[in-house]
Amino acid sequence: MTTYDFPQDLRDAQLALHQTQSEFQQYAKTLPWSAEPMAGWEGDKPLHSSYRSSKPDSPGYTGEQRQQVAAYRARLLELSTQVVTHPFWQTLKGGDLLAARMQLKHVHDKTEDEAAA
Repeated sequence: MTTYDFPQDLRDAQLALHQTQSEFQQYAKTLPWSAEPMAGWEGDKPLHSSYRSSKPDSPGYTGEQRQQVAAYRARLLELSTQVVTHPFWQTLKGGDLLAARMQLKHVHDKTEDEAAA
């Protein structure tokens, strides 16, 4: 497997992208299920199942929550653009480009040996 020598600014942007995505996902878990105020509901029980789908009433997002979501989305767009349009990609051809992009996504993953240490 070919190992690519990614520039440090590209590695940093990819790491920031992963971290921001993770932070946003954690933040999103704290938000109401609907951005707009919406009444809850309870679905019918399906035949041959004990599962019953339902949602409580949603108060919608507060102004602060809307601003925070917008800030996360803007930062994710900025970092994604920085990674995708980095000049490093112009140095690669064809299948190398795809392999390199996939490798960059995992360049910060710890190996099992590193994690055990």
